[in-house]
Amino acid sequence: MASTTDPITIKKYANRRLYNTGTSTYVTLEDLASMVKKGEDFQVVDAKTGDDITHQVLTQIIFEQENKGQNLLPITFLRQLIRFYGDQVQSFVPKYLELSMGALTRDQQKMRDAMGGLPGAAPFQNAMEEQVRANMAMMERAFRMFTVFPVQEGAAGEAAATAPTPKAKDPDDLDDLRREMAEMRARLDKIGGAKG
Repeated sequence: MASTTDPITIKKYANRRLYNTGTSTYVTLEDLASMVKKGEDFQVVDAKTGDDITHQVLTQIIFEQENKGQNLLPITFLRQLIRFYGDQVQSFVPKYLELSMGALTRDQQKMRDAMGGLPGAAPFQNAMEEQVRANMAMMERAFRMFTVFPVQEGAAGEAAATAPTPKAKDPDDLDDLRREMAEMRARLDKIGGAKG
C-alpha cells in the first residue's frame, strides 16, 4: 500500500551514489527496489541540478532486475513498446499501462488465491490466457477510437478481429469499455472463487 506522506527525497550524486535524506544513509538500487515493494514513496533528484530523475532510476532498477534473469517483460512486449516511441498513440500508452497495472495490482491476491487452490496450473493458465485475449481485444478497440490501429496477427489479433469495432464518434464507446472492464473483473472474481 502506498504511503500517504510526502515522498522521501533520494539524492543522486555525480559519483552515482544515492543518498536517502529520510534515513541519512547511502542506499543502493536494491534498497530502492525494496522500498518500492514495501510501498514507500520516494523521489530521486540529481544532487547538482535538482532535476527529478525518478523515472530514469526506476527504469534502471527494472533493467537491473531483468539482467539478473528475472525476466518479467516478454520480448514481444518490449518490441511492441519500442514501436510505440514516436508513434501518434505514444501519449495514450502510459495511461493504458498505468490502468492495466492498477487492475492487475487490485486483482493480484485473487490470482494468488486461485493459483494456490488449483491442483494444477493448467486450468488457471487457460483462464488467464482467455482474460489476456479479452484485454487485448479491448485495448485494440480503445486504440481504434484514437487512431487507425491495424489488427495484429496471433491470439490477440484473432480476438480483436472477432470483436466488434466501435465507431470513433459514438458516445457509448466509453460505456461499452466500462462494461467490458466490469465483466473482466467479474470473471477474475469468479476465477478467484473457483478455488473453494
